[in-house]
Amino acid sequence: MNYNPRDVNSIKTAVAKSNVVINLIGREYETRNYGFEEVNHQMAEQLAMISKEHGGIVRFIQVSALGASASSPSRLLRAKAAGEESVLKEFPEATIMRPATLIGTEDRILNRWAMYAKNWGFLPLFGGGSTKFQPVYVVDVAAAIVNSLKDDGTSMGKTYELGGPDIYTVHDLAEMMFETIREYPRYVNIPFPIAKAMASPREMLLNKVPFPLPTPSIFNLDHIKALTVDNLVSENALSFADLEIKPHKLKGYPTEFLVCYRKGGPSFGSTVSEKMGSADVAPRF
Repeated sequence: MNYNPRDVNSIKTAVAKSNVVINLIGREYETRNYGFEEVNHQMAEQLAMISKEHGGIVRFIQVSALGASASSPSRLLRAKAAGEESVLKEFPEATIMRPATLIGTEDRILNRWAMYAKNWGFLPLFGGGSTKFQPVYVVDVAAAIVNSLKDDGTSMGKTYELGGPDIYTVHDLAEMMFETIREYPRYVNIPFPIAKAMASPREMLLNKVPFPLPTPSIFNLDHIKALTVDNLVSENALSFADLEIKPHKLKGYPTEFLVCYRKGGPSFGSTVSEKMGSADVAPRF
């Protein structure tokens, strides 16, 4: 169904015959037309308000992001936190889902890394790639949402942090990506201050030029800021287990889509271990 998130009547029409609303609206980078605050906070607040006024919406799922916090160095994650707060104020029975970095077909991390590595022959590692996080298979997150809707209401008004079963550093995940696409891993280590400086011009010009700027890929300033702190599931947080789900490990089927980046086709190329040998170390500049 078509709708305009800036048009109240359009949203009311979209939810008119619904009894469940799942808010997946989000933006990971800003444009001249849409900013973090409007998309991740104000639109969520408005949707929750309209859903409450509807009278027949029994479940509201707000899909936020792991790491959402008013004190985050990331403006995106601060906006996500504000969105959660506003949703719960308007619709106290809402369920908040905080998925970690999503992995799956057409994801916005492994695909971007693979394309960058294929085009440029190396992958930038911000801050040495030491940031820890818990990437999660997107199908598991979808299952968590479905299970919360099927329960007896126990998930209403609660927040779930959905991270994968394993903790990776950025470098660890990049190694797995290179192994899967069967390319020799090459990295350029970029300290955070330099990475921020390289990504800053787009943000400075965003609302000052009369034309759209290119979509940031690797050099997304807000994403770089987010990488300055680890992003892990909190120790006592509700998570997959509370929704009776065992999340998949990332190796194997969840990352099988990366084989399309193998030179010559899925059956071609040598594994990294075959190329490097047990004593070799991947170059890092």
